[in-house]
Amino acid sequence: MGNHGMEDLIPLVNRLQDVMGRVGQNSSLHLPQIVVVGGQSAGKSSVLENFVGRDFLPRGSGIVTRRPLILQLLHADSEYGEFLHCQRKKFTDFDEIRKEIEEETRRLTGSNKGICPVPINLRIHSPHVLNLTLVDLPGITKVPVGDQPADIEYQIRDMIMQFICKDNCLVLAVTPANTDLANSDALKLAKDVDPQGQRTIGVITKLDLMDEGTDAREILENRLLPLRRGYIGVVNRSQKDIDGKKDIKAALLAEKKFFLSHPAYKHMAENMGTPYLQRTLNQQLTNHIRETLPAFSCHLQSQFLALNKEAEEYRQYSSEDPARRTKTLLQLVQRLAVDFEKLIEGSGDKVDTANLSGGARINRIFHEQFPCELVKIESDERKMRQEINYAIRNIHGVRTGLFTPDLAFEAIVKKQISRLKGPCLKFIDLVSQELITTCVYHVLVQCTLRLKVDEVLILTVLMCVCSVQVLLLIGIQLAYINTKHEDFIGFTNAQQTYNHSNKTGKVIRKGWLTISNIGIMKGGAKEFWFILTAESLSWFKDDEEKEKKYMLPLDNLKLRDVEKGFMSSKFIFAVFNTELRNVYKDYKCLELACNSQEELDSWKASLLRAGVYPEKVPVSGNGAENSTDPQLERQVETIRNLVDSYMSIVYKTIRDLMPKTIMHLMINSVKEFISSELLAQLYALGECSALMDESPEQQKHREEVLCKHAALKEALAVIGEISTSTCTTPLPPPVDSSWIQSSTELCVKLGLRLLLTPWRKRSGPKRPHSTAPPSVPRREEK
Repeated sequence: MGNHGMEDLIPLVNRLQDVMGRVGQNSSLHLPQIVVVGGQSAGKSSVLENFVGRDFLPRGSGIVTRRPLILQLLHADSEYGEFLHCQRKKFTDFDEIRKEIEEETRRLTGSNKGICPVPINLRIHSPHVLNLTLVDLPGITKVPVGDQPADIEYQIRDMIMQFICKDNCLVLAVTPANTDLANSDALKLAKDVDPQGQRTIGVITKLDLMDEGTDAREILENRLLPLRRGYIGVVNRSQKDIDGKKDIKAALLAEKKFFLSHPAYKHMAENMGTPYLQRTLNQQLTNHIRETLPAFSCHLQSQFLALNKEAEEYRQYSSEDPARRTKTLLQLVQRLAVDFEKLIEGSGDKVDTANLSGGARINRIFHEQFPCELVKIESDERKMRQEINYAIRNIHGVRTGLFTPDLAFEAIVKKQISRLKGPCLKFIDLVSQELITTCVYHVLVQCTLRLKVDEVLILTVLMCVCSVQVLLLIGIQLAYINTKHEDFIGFTNAQQTYNHSNKTGKVIRKGWLTISNIGIMKGGAKEFWFILTAESLSWFKDDEEKEKKYMLPLDNLKLRDVEKGFMSSKFIFAVFNTELRNVYKDYKCLELACNSQEELDSWKASLLRAGVYPEKVPVSGNGAENSTDPQLERQVETIRNLVDSYMSIVYKTIRDLMPKTIMHLMINSVKEFISSELLAQLYALGECSALMDESPEQQKHREEVLCKHAALKEALAVIGEISTSTCTTPLPPPVDSSWIQSSTELCVKLGLRLLLTPWRKRSGPKRPHSTAPPSVPRREEK
């Protein structure tokens, strides 16, 4: 059983588990423990109750255990239970322990059948138990019930895997004897995380419920599906015994009598039953702790050293020392200046691999969000052409214009430039919010100081200065329209671009359209990938543009509106030839359908830019007419090209100057203010002493660090006293693991074997047991 120091280590692990559970660090320590895994109604709860000798676990149908139960058994003179969430309260009535488990489970999971991974810690002191730490998990289920989610099976499996995948965990795989061992979910999960079987202990329950003439001797002798640590059989109380309040002591006597009297088990009765299982688990957990002690000690030592410096500072903490407050304030401001610059420049020692922060978020605003905002303000094609049309006609007045008026171009350009004010001011606000988040919340922890820094930080002033400068930049663009810019195409080039567009083959638009007027006999309406250039309209099978279906020249084509059908959700327009020739095969017109009105308007505007004009333009609601005069249309197209060219210059300039302006007037100014002015501004408030008051969050963090540090120190001290020469039972040698395969494959093999075996051979005398796994259970051959 090991020396006295080893026996004391299990209670120490329990205390350490409680301490780490309070500070939320339980899972990071990989504490040595035994995890109970099995399907629903496999008998896990009955095994645990037999260990304690009391009824204290919830009972019922379906999923009863809906939260992990960390059960710590401690040998003591008196008998009582304690919960981690009910400190300093001793439960001597085990019915109250059951009710408390049910209420605590219901508090987080609801009254139906939901599950929750937050564990319940229960410690039971009793003279009838050996020192053990066990974790009871929800039973593996297949079908959701109640308010359980559809993926309840995977949630339970994930919860189980979080426990059993740790190397310091022993797996107690519970399987009922009246089910096929090859289909045991508990053994399958254990084999996934422990393929060599060094951490798995098999428990076979319900041996008394097997069919008459069958037994589990092959399993218990470790010959059917061998495990390195073997199997132990137990007989629990039946549901009738539980309902009849049968005493557990009487049940244990009945269990002992069962093994001594059963012809298949009496030769191994000393190695069966709940008392033997409890002794074995105590011994194996003790041995397991000893085996994992070096790695566990190193893990504790690394965590202890990581907390040592912080804990030492907290131990020397004095809330009323003015010198400490002044020194701390100075250190915090200095650290703020350094950390803020590192976050902005991306030169910090720690790199966040989960989320963008600091300068990376500002960079995203510079080069992703702001350009997107600029794109949003561009008018749609239809509205732009309408504005140009009205501008040209209003400038001509009663006269008939022969030349393209430059006043119309300037009016449209200035209107577009003025729309830049909104995105630019929004840009400043976004960067300001990121600076506040980076400076005040990512760097500072102390809440009182954080509020004061937010108050004295000059971001509001800097935002005003930056906004004035940005508005000045937009005003400069409005003041003078530089048509001599080297990137501007000019009037002549714009007219040439329009007049000779048929020779350039420039792509104007791409997208999906449906040819809707193809008859059902010829395949019906089909969707194709269309490409509109200055000289043709082509369509392909898909957007990879590899298989061209047809190319339609734009010469003599016109555009016509098509009324939307009563049952149709599509928006349709048609192109036709003015010389009454077929435009496509034997069709006089080609009807093309879109999914929305905006898409329809956009395609019509693009066709207009390519020189495909509408058959007629209806009168608008305000009484103004859109002229079909070719001369006016050419002027509109020329102005449109000029506006596109000039606004691309303006957008390019603004995209370049805005980040530079904000970097100079805001970000660099904040850096300089924190480095040279922030400390003086805080002292000017006259509340420096109050700034260093410890916040509730910081106080809680300090207590948690000190508590965790003390627990680690105590654990290391006890581990250091344990003799490394402790006597222990060696781990059994490896067993044949050739049976490791999926349960489906095994079942298929078993089924084929039965099908291929002649009936007379199967019904004859039974063959002797084979020692080469896997073998067929005798109850399958019956």
